[in-house]
Amino acid sequence: MINKSEIELKVAEFLLQIKAIKLQPSKPFTWASGIKSPIYCDNRITLSYPSIRTYIRQNLSALIQEEYGSVGLIAGVATAGIPQGVLVAQDLGLPFAYVRSKAKEHGTGSLIEGEIYPGQRVVVVEDLISTGKSSLQAVEALREAGCDVAGLVAIFSYNLQQATDNFKEAKCRFNTLSNYNALIQYASEHAFIGPDDLELLRRWRDNPSDWQLS
Repeated sequence: MINKSEIELKVAEFLLQIKAIKLQPSKPFTWASGIKSPIYCDNRITLSYPSIRTYIRQNLSALIQEEYGSVGLIAGVATAGIPQGVLVAQDLGLPFAYVRSKAKEHGTGSLIEGEIYPGQRVVVVEDLISTGKSSLQAVEALREAGCDVAGLVAIFSYNLQQATDNFKEAKCRFNTLSNYNALIQYASEHAFIGPDDLELLRRWRDNPSDWQLS
């Protein structure tokens, strides 16, 4: 059985060390949705670090086996979920496909790339979960194609209640290697942030849409 708490903190450590995650409580980032955020996450950076890439691949594979059992296909979510999904599919010796953010506007007009079959049991691989909207669009596309989606795995989640609600409504399980709660715990314990920043980060998690610095 995998030690989830240990993995959560180790992945948080890696993401902070290589600056795949940046914490700026006093100088927040602006998401595409307009939400002000004290955190920015780009897990694609992990691909540039072989030892970290290997740790993530091995533990995503173990998480899939422990949580979902036998599956027949790994499906990545374009674009950042594609390389992670390929690595996991290779590790597990499984076929791979990926879901586009929208159907191609030329050729076959495909939304899903790769061979899939009705009834095929699939686990979706994503790099990051914020609200879950784009991830669940991929899940729905696979379901509409006749696949049996066992669930979804990702490297990191912001622990937003909106994501939990969205996945529950879609009746889709999800699991992540690390998350916002583990991240701010590790960051606080290892002096990446101070006590005042920790409080700001906690308040953002609880209410991101109305979060303010003071």
